[in-house]
Amino acid sequence: MTRSADVLTAMGPVLIFGGPYSNLQATAAVLDEAKRLGVPADHVVCTGDLAAYCGSPVETIDLVRASGINVIAGNCDEQLANNAEDCGCGFGDGTQCDRLSAAWFAHASAATDRARRDWLGGLPPRITIDLGIARLLVIHGSISRINQFVFATTAVEAKRAELALTDCDGVVGGHCGLPFTEIVDGRLWHNAGVAGMPANDGTPRVWFSLLRVDSGDVIIEHRSLDYDYGAAQTAMSEAGLPAEYRSSLASGNWPNCDVLPAFETAMQGRRLEPGSVGWRPGDATHCEILWPEIVTAEARKGAGCCAS
Repeated sequence: MTRSADVLTAMGPVLIFGGPYSNLQATAAVLDEAKRLGVPADHVVCTGDLAAYCGSPVETIDLVRASGINVIAGNCDEQLANNAEDCGCGFGDGTQCDRLSAAWFAHASAATDRARRDWLGGLPPRITIDLGIARLLVIHGSISRINQFVFATTAVEAKRAELALTDCDGVVGGHCGLPFTEIVDGRLWHNAGVAGMPANDGTPRVWFSLLRVDSGDVIIEHRSLDYDYGAAQTAMSEAGLPAEYRSSLASGNWPNCDVLPAFETAMQGRRLEPGSVGWRPGDATHCEILWPEIVTAEARKGAGCCAS
């Protein structure tokens, strides 16, 4: 069973976001939003991949490091720390994601000095959030593999197998880039989405979540955020990065759907709406994708989820 030596004991709401992705402007906007909401730095959690697609890897690493928030290691962070030759994202050989990642990872690697690599290498692989009524394990991809893509419609059997590896009441994951909340046999699988890229929903917004406890339930709020994506595009242009992801910051659509399951591919360009859902830990019969609403009953059935 997987446990974490790093425990965040939450005395109030916890703000979670993933993938800063070298997007300085979006990362700053999320951190500013945490301050506006009154969430202290020690109650903010980032699910990793500080340096990736966008143009400001050093500035983004430095901002996150100085903020004092909780950060776990993503595969990009591990790869930079280890002087690896690629991002380790798990993209298929020869895909457009694979080709484009060679450019942005080379930029991040060239810009990141040894001291910053050492800091990235010291990030924990996971932490535990103790909400009082539930303990959640924060990981990057999955418990067993840092670069595993886990989406809303990833087969429930795969999530069950991962949840069996922890004694926690649920998982908070990252890596896939798309936010969702699912209950699997009464246990939580939650992804807050990422700060560095839009959610492939046809809008330039980025996503984070707030978790809080209310009357025996964990309330999970999926929230979107506008930011100065034009400045982020300028940084990408000045870095000489390919145009595809730069265009995505404005269009809200990814340049390809290489890594996506069929349902998420079909949902490209469909606007996500912020929402709040509740989860009561301990109901072992509960199995349902709670959010986003556009994941229909048919999609849940196709993913192997029980009917609620």
